[in-house]
Amino acid sequence: MTHGNQPTRSPKEPEQPTQPEPKPFLCRRPVRLSIYALLALILLLMLGWRFLPGLLDPTFEKHIQSKRVITGMTRAQVLKAWGSPYTMNVSYTKDGIRREEWIFEDWVNSATVKHRYLYFEEDILVGGWYYQ
Repeated sequence: MTHGNQPTRSPKEPEQPTQPEPKPFLCRRPVRLSIYALLALILLLMLGWRFLPGLLDPTFEKHIQSKRVITGMTRAQVLKAWGSPYTMNVSYTKDGIRREEWIFEDWVNSATVKHRYLYFEEDILVGGWYYQ
């Protein structure tokens, strides 16, 4: 006999224990730890790539001898490595920081010229790029 809206249960149906769903692959602890370790290694390599050249050659003499420039060099060191620029553009930020853009021209032949750009802030090279 049933009372009201209660469902009837037949005595023949045994209750089956529910199996917990397996965790997704990326949520498993060993996988997560491996991913975190890989990301930490990548971060360390990025920092090493950024700071290692300056630590190995603090005076930049090897870079100057091989005619290469690297961020952190002074204007005098860049002049020793690459010589004088073709054009120099000077500007000041609203905070009074002096910024310079040096443009170098490399003539490949009589019709083709390649440009190299270097950017300084307060006598220190902060970046640059060039066309190939």
